[in-house]
Amino acid sequence: MADSDIPPLPPKLLPDEIHQAVRPGTALLRLETTHSRQGVLDGAWWPRTRDVEQEVPALVSALTEHLGPITRVGLDATAWDEIPPRLIIDDRVVRLDSFPVGDDTVLITRGDKDHFALMVVPPDTEPDAARTAMARAVRADNITQAAELLVATPAPPAIGQGGEA
Repeated sequence: MADSDIPPLPPKLLPDEIHQAVRPGTALLRLETTHSRQGVLDGAWWPRTRDVEQEVPALVSALTEHLGPITRVGLDATAWDEIPPRLIIDDRVVRLDSFPVGDDTVLITRGDKDHFALMVVPPDTEPDAARTAMARAVRADNITQAAELLVATPAPPAIGQGGEA
């Protein structure tokens, strides 16, 4: 059987309840699956809260599993509650930088100079909108900035305002 005869697998989407069902300390993360790294973003992250000490350790642990040791995380100071200068995660010191940029990204540093940019989906985002934005962010040909991806993701119609109940 030729590869072209094998039907493509359906996309694996997260169920609507995923944001409420995920255990605390679990990162909802999508990474680009190509080696080219030509897109604007390398992945997307959907934290459950704006609490750095609760959310960042799960992100770093998940990324370490795929990328190797993470040394630094750059966060948008306007998007998070208090940001400590460092966290101990899996017995390693991870330095945290904060910048008032408002660009809906987190910058991950592996080693001294290898950087990864992840779109951060705000915690209160509707599940369909979050999934759509995350899928767009990880496309290898994506040239759209994170803030634009989040704005371009349509919100579902409100019940009682033109939508069916």
